[in-house]
Amino acid sequence: MVAIVGRPNVGKSTLFNRVAGRRKAVVLDVPGVTRDRNFEAAEWNGRAFTLVDTGGFEMTPRDATFSLMREQCLLAIEQADVIIFLVDVLEANNPVDADIVALLRRTSKPVILAVNKCDNARRYQEAMGFHALGLKDLFAVSSLNGTGVGDLLDRVVDLLPPPVAVRREDGAEAIRIAVIGRPNVGKSSLVNALLGQERVIVSETPGTTRDTIDTTFRFQDRVYTLIDTAGLRRRGKVRPGIEKLCVLSAQASLSRCHVALILIDAEQGLAAQDEHVAGYAHEACRGCVLVVNKWDLVEKDTRTAGELAKKIRHEMGYLSYAPIVMLSAKTGQRVHRILPLVDDVYAQYSKEINTASLNEWLGRTTRRVSPPVHKGKQLRIKYVVQTGARPPTFTFFANDPDLVHFSYERYLMNQLREAFGFGGSPLRLKYRYKGRKQRIGAEG
Repeated sequence: MVAIVGRPNVGKSTLFNRVAGRRKAVVLDVPGVTRDRNFEAAEWNGRAFTLVDTGGFEMTPRDATFSLMREQCLLAIEQADVIIFLVDVLEANNPVDADIVALLRRTSKPVILAVNKCDNARRYQEAMGFHALGLKDLFAVSSLNGTGVGDLLDRVVDLLPPPVAVRREDGAEAIRIAVIGRPNVGKSSLVNALLGQERVIVSETPGTTRDTIDTTFRFQDRVYTLIDTAGLRRRGKVRPGIEKLCVLSAQASLSRCHVALILIDAEQGLAAQDEHVAGYAHEACRGCVLVVNKWDLVEKDTRTAGELAKKIRHEMGYLSYAPIVMLSAKTGQRVHRILPLVDDVYAQYSKEINTASLNEWLGRTTRRVSPPVHKGKQLRIKYVVQTGARPPTFTFFANDPDLVHFSYERYLMNQLREAFGFGGSPLRLKYRYKGRKQRIGAEG
């Protein structure tokens, strides 16, 4: 494990993205954008390692959020095998840098000093002045354009401990779970509750989480990757700057997850923003679980849960297939139900039905309710095949796909679910002329 540490706004996330090979961390020229630890698998010269981005380290944090960031940074230092201490060439003789060096020396771990923003020969010469900090290894780099980063990584892999042979227990893919919701519904609290540790910063201040934070773990015989995301708002409410970058990052996380946990605040009740957030997951065709959090804060009787579930089903009719669980991430109430639900939804999301079974179903379904007639011409569906999974996708071959009315399409979708399940998973229906052009149908 290799941790990048340093004061706020010295370019840690830019270096992290450079080594990771993709723009995973949110980068903006504002101090304090990164708050949680951000992990990414990296490789250099055939040597694999885990790279860790950290929030800006302050010896005397200015507020509670920066205090939590400091704790996350100290955890990264404790767990790291090699530490990259990043400084800004334009801020020589900053006393905080000397304080951080004194802290790092007490760890007895290899520390490499990287002087960032060395974009020209003059700045390269100025970087040599940082030898005064007393660290043996010094590299002048530019995270933005990559200058010197290769030499830095050569030294990093030299200092890593010998690789440990890891036995592959199975070739199973990790189930990727995105935790999404509007700001301050308890996404980070749920991530920490599932992991059993303070993996991400939890604060009552909305917008504390900014990066999408991935954590891979094993529970029983399955491997999962939890993706904590920034709070999502409906498109018209997103402000330019940090918030817009965070929302774009959160939306991108949906495109690489298998199952989305859509959080709703039980204390505040169902809000219009919740419907917009759920719409993002539905449009992305991800498996979905509706998670009503903060259930411990609700005054309830025997009808409360049923009435809230009924309201959610009414307001989010397009997610009628998604299971609902009511829990408290803070107290741990019913948190244990999440991973079994994720397993079930993932199985349905990945399910494949053989063609013979599908066409037996099609015969029964069209006999029960005949396809519609339009202007004297009746729709005739010849056969159906499953042409994809994640999400399950079915292609119907017909005499004229334009005759498929949305009501009959909904009937086909409901009958598919009744016959084969697909709980928690969206379905995608397509239509083709037999041997000719294709028409995209409904998703739901």
